Order: sequence, then C-alpha cells, then structure tokens
Amino acid sequence: MKVVLSGGGTGGHIYPALTIAGALRRLDPDCEITFVGTRKGLEKDIIPRYGYPLKFIQVAGFERHLGLGTLKSACELVLGMKEAYSLLNQLDPDLVIGTGGYVCGPILFWAAMKRVPTCIQEQNAMPGVTNKILSRFVDEVFLGYKEGGRYFASHAKKVYTGNPVRQEILEARREEGLAKFGLDPEKTTLLAFGGSRGARTINQAMVTVEQKLAGNPRIQILHATGTAGYEKHAEALGDKVLHAGNIHVVPYLHDMPLALAAADLAVSRAGAIGLAELMVKGIPSILVPYPYATANHQEYNARALAAQGAALVALDKDLTGDWLLEEVEKLLREPERLETMHRSALRAAMPQAADAIAEAAMELAERNK
Repeated sequence: MKVVLSGGGTGGHIYPALTIAGALRRLDPDCEITFVGTRKGLEKDIIPRYGYPLKFIQVAGFERHLGLGTLKSACELVLGMKEAYSLLNQLDPDLVIGTGGYVCGPILFWAAMKRVPTCIQEQNAMPGVTNKILSRFVDEVFLGYKEGGRYFASHAKKVYTGNPVRQEILEARREEGLAKFGLDPEKTTLLAFGGSRGARTINQAMVTVEQKLAGNPRIQILHATGTAGYEKHAEALGDKVLHAGNIHVVPYLHDMPLALAAADLAVSRAGAIGLAELMVKGIPSILVPYPYATANHQEYNARALAAQGAALVALDKDLTGDWLLEEVEKLLREPERLETMHRSALRAAMPQAADAIAEAAMELAERNK
C-alpha cells in the first residue's frame, strides 16, 4: 500500500498526520508513506525527524484583501497545481490523506480527479477554508468534532472519529510525570501553558494566581510561559513567589506528555490537538481561545467542550487574574465538581481516533483497488 499524507504549516496539521502515519504502520508495517509539504512550513523540520520521506510543492495561502500578495499567491497556486500533478504521477499512491493547510489543496484535488481514494481529517469544530472546498471532491471526511460536520459538502462521507493523539500522550503515566517535574503527589497540580510561544494574556492572569497561591499546601503550579515571555513573567512574580516551593515556572515544556500526565487541572488555549490531549488524560480545563485563530475556530472548539461539561471558557478580552484566581479557588474548594469535569473530559475523549482513521482509510483504499 502506497500512501501520501499531506498537511503543513503548523504543528496542528503536522502532528495529526504523523499520528495517523504511525497508526497506518501498525496496521501494515510494509505500508510506504510519503509526506508532502512546503519549504515554508514547520513540516520541513519536523517530518524528517520521524524518518518519513518528504516531498515539497510550492503553494501559499490567499490574503483576505486584494493586492500584490493575492496575485503572488495565485501564481504560486498555479505552480503548485502543476507540481502536485507531476508528483502524484511519480508517487502513484493507493491512498491520499490530508490533515489541513494550504498544501493539501493541490494534492487532494488532483488525487480526487485521478480517482485515487482520498480523505481529509478536520481537527476543528469550525473547519478551515481549504478543507471545506476539498470536501466537494474527496471520498471521506474524518471529523475531530461532530459540530464540524454541518460545514462540509454532502458529497463526502462524514465520519466522527475525534482527533488523533500521539502514543506518547496515551502511554505517559502520572507517577512518571510527577517525578519528572519534582511535584508532590498529595497536591492538586495546575498546568498552565499557551503553546510553544506562550500566551501573553494567560501569563498576565497567572501572575495574580501564582502570587496568591504561592505557599498554598493544597496546590502546585507548573507553568510554561513560552520562551519570549519567561523573563518578564519571572520578574513580575519576584524571588519570593518563585522560591515558594509550589510554583514551578519554565520557559518551555520539553516533555509535554509527562506534564499532562501529572496535571489535575489545566489553563490553556483551545487548539484542537491540545484539547484532544487534555481529554484523553481526563484533565478539566479553563480555556482561553486564541482570538486571532482563523475563522475563530478555537472558540468553537472550546465551546464544544464546555457544552459537554469538561471545560470553562473565558474569552481573551475578558480574562483577568482575579477571575482566573476565583475559578481555580472554587475548583479547589469543590473537589466533586473537579471530579465531574474529569469524568466529562474522559467521556469526550476519543483515544482510538488515529486507529479508527487508519482503519477506515485503509478500507476505502482496499475497496477501490
């Protein structure tokens, strides 16, 4: 079986593709997998580390207003369509799967035109433009959120699978996580993070939380500020808070699977894959959607989880340190509420999503041989 996986630009598109690739290999160890991306996206650095071959085409997203940038993007799209056509002829795949990003457009379009079995995996409750268009041509759409199904064309079969989560996340154990970060197993662990670059609004609100809860015997905080925000955050807290014993502030978490394994409560943005990881670990969350995400998809993601009782939501413009402190303290006083959110998170989780996607995609390819 020869499979092409295409997804690029950000980790939110790349890691789902890698997770699906791993599931395909578990089903068929002899499966030949090739990734397709662009030289501008993170895939050029990430994919080679996992040992998969990576091919490039040239394509760019369109700006939301007319101008020279739009003309340049149109020219790149024409070139990308030509390169994608040639590449597919060269690779001659039995199956093509897209996980989002502009690079998927030309690859999935030509694959569909050549009647190669095609699928897309949409992570968000509010789908991106590329995947909405592609749903008119591909065979199947794998949904990270049920709510996303309404935005896709009826041509494609829509299957709710949840979002694929890395094996390292599924396998990480609480005891390992606590030991890794030097945390106390008797205390509630609050994990705060805003993605690899951090989130300024979350950091600002966490200053109040950490100052107030420094030295509290019931809670400990593990907070990744992002490398750019670390020095400013540490200065705002001061040495007394940083050395209180229960406040652990770092620029970046190099072992997120173990950090999640140790967490009892999280404060984070609402990227689809990050939320899937929180859910499979059963972590109640206070979500602060990134306000500039395309089509406001992070708020849609967060609202979907809040509706299931697994999360609280605060818009970025409304988040304050006092509000966040009040909510954290409420949850500390109401362990039964925290437990209810924990159970809701586990119910919302789809830990076998990658395997379900791989199995359905393989069946599609086999039917079309």
